[in-house]
Amino acid sequence: MKIAIAQINSTVGDFDGNADKIANAWRCADEAGAGLIVLPELALCGYPPRDLLAKPAFLRQNQAALEHLARCGSKAVAVVGYASTNETDSGRPARNSAAVLHNGEVAAVRHKTLLPTYDVFDEDRYFEPATDNTPVEILGKKVGLTICEDIWNDEVFLHDRRYERRPAEELADAGAELLLNLSASPWSLGKEHSRHELLSQLSAKAGCPLVYCNLVGGNDELVFDGGSQYYNGHGVLGASGAMFAEDLLLVDTETIESKSDDTSDDDEKIHRALSLGVRDYLHKCGFSSAVIGLSGGIDSAVTAAIAVDALGAQNVRGVAMPSQYSSQGSLEDAEALAKTLGIRYDVVPIEPVFGQLKSQLDGIFEELDEDTTEENMQARIRGNILMSMSNKFGSLLLTTGNKSELAVGYCTLYGDMCGGLAVISDLPKTRVYSLARWINRERKIIPEATITKPPSAELRPGQVDQDSLPPYDVLDSILEAYVVDGRDAESIIDSGHDAGTVERIIRLVNLNEYKRRQAAPGIKVTSKAFGIGRRIPVAKRFP
Repeated sequence: MKIAIAQINSTVGDFDGNADKIANAWRCADEAGAGLIVLPELALCGYPPRDLLAKPAFLRQNQAALEHLARCGSKAVAVVGYASTNETDSGRPARNSAAVLHNGEVAAVRHKTLLPTYDVFDEDRYFEPATDNTPVEILGKKVGLTICEDIWNDEVFLHDRRYERRPAEELADAGAELLLNLSASPWSLGKEHSRHELLSQLSAKAGCPLVYCNLVGGNDELVFDGGSQYYNGHGVLGASGAMFAEDLLLVDTETIESKSDDTSDDDEKIHRALSLGVRDYLHKCGFSSAVIGLSGGIDSAVTAAIAVDALGAQNVRGVAMPSQYSSQGSLEDAEALAKTLGIRYDVVPIEPVFGQLKSQLDGIFEELDEDTTEENMQARIRGNILMSMSNKFGSLLLTTGNKSELAVGYCTLYGDMCGGLAVISDLPKTRVYSLARWINRERKIIPEATITKPPSAELRPGQVDQDSLPPYDVLDSILEAYVVDGRDAESIIDSGHDAGTVERIIRLVNLNEYKRRQAAPGIKVTSKAFGIGRRIPVAKRFP
């Protein structure tokens, strides 16, 4: 059988646009001689639709788009992910479904059985699960249809199984000769290797070929990497789709040759994921350009480099906003970066506004020493300038804070946290440095001084980050253990960290939940990001 695996970039709610992408892939599959084309989970409505699924009109339009697509379909059989209405008298309003389209009609429908409700997933809120699933006959073969989480319950591979049922094995036991998995699986660092191990074991255990079709593109905080795959009945990888790009992968099950899985550099994958996330977030939200505050520091430099890769230099604007505390070196670094990237560069000094604001408050702050209040004033003046430019030019403001700063509150509400998208908010500071060196791998884009000088917010004379924080390698190690791994203070201290430092960092993480609740959406690239996948109360008394 010749199979086309179409990893497309859907936009949530764009039924016409998504249907056009599906129809185009379908035509290409026909022209290539494929008898079957497989598309991702919820390809027709986009993923994740979230509370749009509670709107009856959304589900009606989805069904109408599916039926229209079936009537306009090509010769090959198509298996398409979509959201169907739950026709029973009870339960959730929708089902996460796969439709088999053939000969101008919807020939069969199967529903997702396992509904994830952890991390960024909340599918049990919206979807009614399937109670049974049987193979569908396609081109003379018994084909088992599974949807994303349905395969993520292997009793050997997974140590934290969440479900009793194993839909893929049930389909194999029912005589399936080919397994299909329609996925919308968000990417995080290392995810593709976990998938490879799982899919390889699953196809070998089932004793039949397995087609895995994954969504690609950025939708809000999530980035889907594509990376669709085909495995033969012995668990051998036979074909892989592109990562972070749309692709139509053609597989001939009779002549397929084995190949290895992806081995590209982690920093390259992070860069490609963030670039895709920025591009799709802006374009799907109706923006075409971005503005960024350039401090001469490493965070804004990496953010600007990613934005240029995503949007093109002509669509990125850098703004330096020096104060009396800004070093000449930082200004030179910011200008050099803008020149190398080829972006427009503006300089708007904040010292006059800062002086005026302080004088306005002299009577109220009389006899009080300057402290973080005055530091935050500078950040908020800069935020005001950047938001004004965003409004005036219709550009989205990209924030430049990293995960380490966001974790401990080393950032200013309504200041450097202003913006519409937090590009590197899931990158620990140590990873930001690693990514900067990767960006400079072929030529010097980010000035060397930006990478080598001690990091500083430059909000007071001689300030460096380590005045307030432990070294970033120590901080990031503690944050990884506490935020990502969920370990408690005692466990982290037992691993070799200083007790006082650990307790202080955990206290800062907990105190600053209110700031993160008000932060711009950030692009998820690690296994546990701040945002929708980490739901911590603001008002609490628990460490």
